[in-house]
Amino acid sequence: MGNTVRGREPGVQSVDRAITLLTLLADRSEAGVSELAASLDVHKSTAFRLLGALEERGLVEQIADRGKYRLGFGLIPLAGRVAERLEVTTQGHPVCETLAERLGETVNIAIPDRGWAVNVDQARGPSMVTTFNWLGRITPMHNTSSGKVLLASVVLDDPTTMPDTVPDEGREALVEELRRVRRHGYAWSLEELETGLNAVAAPVLDHGGAVVAALSVSGPAYRLPAERIERITPEVVAAGREISRRMGFWRDR
Repeated sequence: MGNTVRGREPGVQSVDRAITLLTLLADRSEAGVSELAASLDVHKSTAFRLLGALEERGLVEQIADRGKYRLGFGLIPLAGRVAERLEVTTQGHPVCETLAERLGETVNIAIPDRGWAVNVDQARGPSMVTTFNWLGRITPMHNTSSGKVLLASVVLDDPTTMPDTVPDEGREALVEELRRVRRHGYAWSLEELETGLNAVAAPVLDHGGAVVAALSVSGPAYRLPAERIERITPEVVAAGREISRRMGFWRDR
């Protein structure tokens, strides 16, 4: 027994088995150790050890009167974080489409992920000569408009949250810029990520007022020079507030 996952490192094998346990419990609602061990093709002691580790984190719980296991409430916060990301794209996409149509530029929604900004939704303007697909692209935080908006929401309150991806040089100047971003409610990036690329971004808030995403408009510098960036900034901020309202945030910032 115990040869279900061959050729993997022990740690990876344990993770694989733990995930399989969660999947089995999701399918069966509840199950005993013997049943789960048989499904995994492992000894009962191995299944019991895995269940114990998951139980410590609240991911599974034992049903006292039957000795079986079921999924635990510790999964709810994890699922909630995924749901937040899905909600921001669901609520934000119509706003992105409208803004892209009006401005004729690319509109993106980005969320933070381990020190980076990840673009999770995109709408493209109809009149663009050339387009770039930003969907799914991971970008730095310190030199993108979306990244600065996301950084300003956490770093100013807790400097230890500054991602390792931010270079040591220029951190003081970045913090000063982040203060301006928080004060004004938007961020610019003028040819910082790429030569010839400009962008402006505004925050998207959840129902509790926390910044969960950034809405940005980007395009080539010849179409989006600083003068036009300045003109469209109020529209981008307004669109960010509209998505925030759709997410349940109604108080004034």
